Amino acid sequence: MIDRRGAWAHAAPALCLIAAACASIEPPPTSSLPVDSAALTAPFNAEGRLSARRGNDGFSGHFEWTHDGARDAIVLSTPLGQTVARLDGDATGARAELSDGRIEQAADWEALTTEALGMALPVRGLSGWLRGLPRSDSPHTVERDARARPVLLRQDGWEIVFGYEGADAPRASRLTLRYASAEPIEVRIVVDRWQ
Repeated sequence: MIDRRGAWAHAAPALCLIAAACASIEPPPTSSLPVDSAALTAPFNAEGRLSARRGNDGFSGHFEWTHDGARDAIVLSTPLGQTVARLDGDATGARAELSDGRIEQAADWEALTTEALGMALPVRGLSGWLRGLPRSDSPHTVERDARARPVLLRQDGWEIVFGYEGADAPRASRLTLRYASAEPIEVRIVVDRWQ
């Protein structure tokens, strides 16, 4: 026969230790501080690889991204280097030149990428998210690591997870973006080079 009181007497101290250990683990700091708009418009050039998937539709390949103030220019190419699309735009509209010679134009990036690539990609937010910056005109939350680098950003229905090459890396080199909907979208980005 098992003495339940004796078993509890031995288990209680262990449970107290586990509870105390769990209580001492602090959740990652979360912030929704104002965004430095000068940082958002600071120019950059980035090159890397990306894959985007929604249901059975998907794309993978290389990208070259030039951000200059409020304007973005993106070249998407296949893994073998063949250009698939050249996208260009700002807050007033966006345009894509496709490999078959078609020109697509739209009032915003989401409409353009839906038409040109078959899925809405968050280009307007992504120019900041690549650098760990939320858009300034939309609510957001950011979780940071011990070095104050963003590790999780939520904005506009997207969840962005940042991965770093090492403890001293100032910028994320890997991003995973997820958008929950009837057909969830997942975008994975690896930045190979910054300028």
